[in-house]
Amino acid sequence: MRSRATAPRETTAPPETTAPRAWAKARFTDGRSPGRARRTGVLLILLALASAAACWLTFARWLPSDGERYQDYRAAEPCSSDALSRRDTDCLSTWHLTVQKTENRTAGKESVHDATVTYRDSWRRTVHLDGSGPLLERLVPGDRVTATAWRGEIMVLGKDGVRQDTLEAPRDELQMNAAAGVLAGLLAAQCLVFGVVRLVRPLDHEPLTWEPYGRWLLFGLVGVSFAVGLSAVWTGLPWGTVPLVAVPLAACVALWFRLRLRPRLRPRG
Repeated sequence: MRSRATAPRETTAPPETTAPRAWAKARFTDGRSPGRARRTGVLLILLALASAAACWLTFARWLPSDGERYQDYRAAEPCSSDALSRRDTDCLSTWHLTVQKTENRTAGKESVHDATVTYRDSWRRTVHLDGSGPLLERLVPGDRVTATAWRGEIMVLGKDGVRQDTLEAPRDELQMNAAAGVLAGLLAAQCLVFGVVRLVRPLDHEPLTWEPYGRWLLFGLVGVSFAVGLSAVWTGLPWGTVPLVAVPLAACVALWFRLRLRPRLRPRG
């Protein structure tokens, strides 16, 4: 008897078992995992909290403290003889000192502008000035200078009508402090949004990715904050204008980057 020829049987797995496997394989072959994305999200949220704390400290403590110190210095009056006898340091006292040596050099990022002064050969201190001029570059050992002190620190050195502030002297340059606080707040917002998206959608958080949107957004926030701060310093605007200008401008920059990078963020067909 001749054996009957049988057609080969097709062996295919049921659709309900192959589809989930293919779906799972496609989700993990791109090198991303939901666990890693969520851990990154948690770290970004923690960084956002730290940045928010720095922003709060800047506007609640740092700026008010420096502003109050500057106002107190501006309002201080020369010490009376009674105040000197009571060793009152909230007034402006005048001392005649002798220059022992000076150090005035700039090498790369390091700059030293110091003058070492003495009083009656029994007191010696190194004063850090705010640059090489207009006084420090003229001083030589043995010169007599007039020092103005306030709250136990030398604020100004003077000689023959030429005066120069020390680094201890309060300055009305709080605009850059405000710029640092604004930058901390903007970074807190960026880290919070990027972190929450990774917790909610660990495998699908575009366009809020580091490349290219996150990186360009970070550079934009840094540039906006310090550009506004420096502009406020040069124009003499009060520090309160820095957040009023920088925050809306930063929002416009974020939107501009989003629209500009949109074609790159579309998935390829």
